[in-house]
Amino acid sequence: MNRIRKGDNVVVITGKNKGQRGDVLRVDGDRVVVSNVNLVKRHTKPNPQANQPGGIVEREASIHISNVQLFNSATNKGERAGTKTLEDGRKVRVFRSGEVVDA
Repeated sequence: MNRIRKGDNVVVITGKNKGQRGDVLRVDGDRVVVSNVNLVKRHTKPNPQANQPGGIVEREASIHISNVQLFNSATNKGERAGTKTLEDGRKVRVFRSGEVVDA
């Protein structure tokens, strides 16, 4: 069970984007793409088949998963997460402070 999943609200904890928050758009192995974080400019060729114009496009680049933490809305901070097995056998993600992640 992954600690960080698509749709989670995360905080960047290191690097040039430290402190920025956003939702996870994609998880690729040990890297995540977070909305409006780590924006880079790419020069793209036009592709008429895909109706894509050429030019300089700004988009999100991936960040290593170790550089983000789940955002806990109760404490208003980023917090580490782990897993816990409930009495009925389900595995859920929990913050290290004890409360269950609402995702």
